[in-house]
Amino acid sequence: MPDQQYGVLVHGAGWVSSQHIAAYQRNPAARILAICDRSLDRAQARAAAAGLREVALYDDLEKALRHPGVEIVSICTPQHVHCENVLAAAAAGKHMVIEKPVALSLGQLRSMREAVKKAGVRTVVSFVLRWNPLFGTLKRLLADGAFGRPYCVETDYLSYNGSWWSGWNDARTLAQGVSALLVGGCHAVDALRWFAAPGEYEAAQPEEVFALRGGRRKGQTREYNPITHGWIENAPPMEYDGLEIVLVKFSNGVLGKVSVNAECVMPYRFPIRIFGDRGSVFDNRIWSHKFPGQTDWVEIPTILPDSSDVTHHPFQAEIDHFVSCLQRGVESHCNLEDAAVTHEIVFAAQECYRQQRPIRLPLESA
Repeated sequence: MPDQQYGVLVHGAGWVSSQHIAAYQRNPAARILAICDRSLDRAQARAAAAGLREVALYDDLEKALRHPGVEIVSICTPQHVHCENVLAAAAAGKHMVIEKPVALSLGQLRSMREAVKKAGVRTVVSFVLRWNPLFGTLKRLLADGAFGRPYCVETDYLSYNGSWWSGWNDARTLAQGVSALLVGGCHAVDALRWFAAPGEYEAAQPEEVFALRGGRRKGQTREYNPITHGWIENAPPMEYDGLEIVLVKFSNGVLGKVSVNAECVMPYRFPIRIFGDRGSVFDNRIWSHKFPGQTDWVEIPTILPDSSDVTHHPFQAEIDHFVSCLQRGVESHCNLEDAAVTHEIVFAAQECYRQQRPIRLPLESA
């Protein structure tokens, strides 16, 4: 029903929720009916900041899910409660926008997939860079054969996650963050899958993973601030390794290398390299057989994935895409089932550290 307006509940009133709310406000087929947070004051502050006057406020998800007219739930809570939030929303029969990472373990991931499938609801996971303009351009060029057949892809997440981020105190711990690759690097893992597949809306299927980890920051209480470019003393430490390098073999023959470096003393960067048998990509620079006589890189003037600020991320395109999927009765290319494959690469890296050998996918047990 193209004229239907979908009622929205935003659960979690932190930093990222501001962009979910703004995107829904600009979509004529969506209306925010409620905001829920463990702190009613935070929910009220988020509503006020967005200029939402006629919106219900909750500090209890079960009650919020019963709010009349709610059909979509945006799950914007810290990652360690995503699983319980998804299970509750699925049991209530709600469609979901789920922030990444969606789960802390393979067992959580499996229970979420089963709950969503049983409920028959639709989902999209916020691997939001799939809607970045450069990503869209490169995928269309890949689908058009501009680089021939890809055989190697490299993506990196280069950042310095820390106290400047409001969610850091949860994400820095081993229990609630798990790893640097899960906390932020999963964006780069998803990008690796995205560019390893030639289809415009296709992500590649991994077969084998090998990973190494290291760095110097784990357990340190001196912290760099990439916003002010200064240093903080006596900061709460990151409890896992800050550097992970992962090799992935895909079922289509493409080899991939992805890394997360959560201790870069430098501005945020998200490098992309694609190598095909008829062309190559370095970020927004391309070399292609499509340009006969090419003597220098062709630079695409577009928006790069060069900021960790959520206001820079294409949430509008993601939300518009999901609403369109609901209107058309189709699944998103980035639904929970597909995002589970990206997460399995992350969990396979953890298994590789434990077993000290390459890990075959799909993973067998929780």
